[in-house]
Amino acid sequence: MAEDPLERIEREEREKKNRNTGLKTATIVLAAAAALLAGALGYITTQKNGLVRELEAEKADLTEQMVALQNDFANLSSDYETINSQLDTSREQVALLIDKLQKTEATNRAKIRQYEKELGTLRSIMRGYIVQIDSLNTLNKKLTADAAAARQEAAESRRANEQLTQKVDQLSGKVAAGSVLKARGLSLQAYNGSDRVSDRSSRVTYMIATLSLVENELAERGPVRVYVRVKDPNGLLLTNGNSTQFTAGGETLQATASREVDYEGNEVELSIYIKDVGEFVKGIYTVEAYTAKGLVGRSELLLR
Repeated sequence: MAEDPLERIEREEREKKNRNTGLKTATIVLAAAAALLAGALGYITTQKNGLVRELEAEKADLTEQMVALQNDFANLSSDYETINSQLDTSREQVALLIDKLQKTEATNRAKIRQYEKELGTLRSIMRGYIVQIDSLNTLNKKLTADAAAARQEAAESRRANEQLTQKVDQLSGKVAAGSVLKARGLSLQAYNGSDRVSDRSSRVTYMIATLSLVENELAERGPVRVYVRVKDPNGLLLTNGNSTQFTAGGETLQATASREVDYEGNEVELSIYIKDVGEFVKGIYTVEAYTAKGLVGRSELLLR
């Protein structure tokens, strides 16, 4: 049956209206979805930018800490060659770490955390250097004070010995009317393997005792043998295979070494070598010089 033209027109208008309504609804839905996507994208972008700024700030702070540590290492020094060499190595490590950090993106969190750990290690090393240097400085001050006290004690002992020698000389002069042979300037020096004077016990290989037989026109002329007795810090006499016994003032003694000189009344300087007596230790060594008439001098030497 043929459709009524009027009904057909009405139907087509209704269908057209429905199509327009559906299109508007779809457009609204799509617009809403696009707005949501734009909002989400904007939110994500904002969050990302904020995170990047935060990471950049952390990198800047870490860089500042490294530079501060670098300045601390630059200002740290010591009087010890070994520590100074270690400090140079640590300074190079800090400089290298700063260079690696500057070349690393702030967003590379794994590398940034690794550099933080390395910075902590270098800080611990820094604290170790400070403790070590302080300990060595304290020890050095103590050793310096001990050495000064030992020198003072040795000086006082020398003065006391000089006074004693003067008294002996005075008494001898009264008894022998000035005929006793006298000595002066007795000293003991230590030498290393390069024949240089040294006060380091670990480097000493031999000693030399020097003195002068003073001028005395009344003294007996002819050969005079001078004996030296050297004692270590423990009071033990130093001897070797060439050590001999002698008699001085009626007393028999053991000599560390001796030497004979020709005395004609004029002043005679002589040196006596002390060799092959074993190892030398730290402390104060005493030396006594004798002739057959008795003691003619005493002195001391401090080895470190």
